[in-house]
Amino acid sequence: MARAKSQFVCQSCGAVYPRWAGRCEACGEWNTIVEELPETSGVAGGPAKTTGKKGRMIQLVPMDGETPEAPRNLSRIEEFDRVCGGGLVPGSVLLVGGDPGIGKSTLLLQVMAAFARAKLSAVYISGEEAIAQVRMRAKRLGLADAEVALGAETNLKDIIATLEAGPPPNVVVIDSIQTMWTDTLDSAPGTVAQVRTCAQELVRFGKKSGAAVIIVGHVTKDGQIAGPRVMEHMVDTVLYFEGERGHHFRILRAVKNRFGPTNEIGVFEMGELGLAEVQNPSTLFLGERGRESSGTAVFAGIEGTRPVLVELQALVADSGLGNPRRAVVGWDSGRLSMVLAVLDARCGLSLSGQDVYLNVAGGLRIVEPAADLAVAGSLISSLSGKPIPADTVLFGEISLSGAIRPVSQSESRLKEAAKLGFKRVILPKGPSGQRVEAEGLELIEMADLGDLIAHLSVS
Repeated sequence: MARAKSQFVCQSCGAVYPRWAGRCEACGEWNTIVEELPETSGVAGGPAKTTGKKGRMIQLVPMDGETPEAPRNLSRIEEFDRVCGGGLVPGSVLLVGGDPGIGKSTLLLQVMAAFARAKLSAVYISGEEAIAQVRMRAKRLGLADAEVALGAETNLKDIIATLEAGPPPNVVVIDSIQTMWTDTLDSAPGTVAQVRTCAQELVRFGKKSGAAVIIVGHVTKDGQIAGPRVMEHMVDTVLYFEGERGHHFRILRAVKNRFGPTNEIGVFEMGELGLAEVQNPSTLFLGERGRESSGTAVFAGIEGTRPVLVELQALVADSGLGNPRRAVVGWDSGRLSMVLAVLDARCGLSLSGQDVYLNVAGGLRIVEPAADLAVAGSLISSLSGKPIPADTVLFGEISLSGAIRPVSQSESRLKEAAKLGFKRVILPKGPSGQRVEAEGLELIEMADLGDLIAHLSVS
């Protein structure tokens, strides 16, 4: 019998090669290409024979038809339900990624207990821990009384056969996809082929049975979910569980959601009894605002549909190095370089000989360009030594010409600032004839960075 032809697959990005190579040309990683046998579909692993029968016709429907809104199963954990778009949709598949030890298993165990207490059937399958370990964690978190069915198995066929034996559960957790394997492949668990095939089987089970499937995925050193990128396209929702080890809170962020908004965040605080919800994260990210200090600015941002106020901290100091340091935590380092270049070229503030440190308080990561103005304000404040008034909020995008451009959802940002007791807002000048109004706030409109420097120098 002819031997099945093998292929060489990159374990980082999933690229396929006919022969082994030391470096993957697709992603640039070294020593990630491994030999794998493809899934057998015909004799001796060759292509399956076609029967010559035509495919069946599918039904085509008009665009303007009415479709009922997808039902939702609520866990009553508001932060989790918010990130999922208002609860779990039956038959949906979620992929949850995060660093080791960040609290993924703890969060999902709490979520499953919440579903069980809401009279929904919940099954938790662990491929990394024994049942005794899961029970110990549940007892420590005060969840031992929840009617969650536990299982410890890595053979995917046995897991699906067990789930299909009785009534389909409402929610299933698979922890984690890198430990699952199927005997249709000769490769080891965690390889690209195994991860892709197991994820496909779980998606098929969820869609056919109507059970919501939550899959836990490991992440690489770059923070991306390990395995093929196609796995993120197969699932309905991709969530990342983020947080710094030195901080006591965690952020659940949706980067893809077919049933809700993306970039929505849920904030949790890690304590002795597990993860507790943070109802108003703005107060958490602002830190101590009792006294004014140079180099700090409050940014009014938008995370998904939620306005969040966060404190930005900058430090500009003389450098004794030939190449001054640029250290950034929680923001894009390339964006910081652009703001520094604009301040130098358009405003005459030379920072080429200074070390620049920028930190987002609380460990939150900001991705929207509306933080440009707050970053520039904190840099100017640190350089001049003059603090920005503690009751002031900034937001706006900076162009390469030095102009300050308007951003979206200004009203939501202003309402959040007014709710937390801020008195004045520095924001971009709106289009001619349009002016944003906010009750109880003094709005200071800026056209370019020169206006900001002039305002902060006399504050």
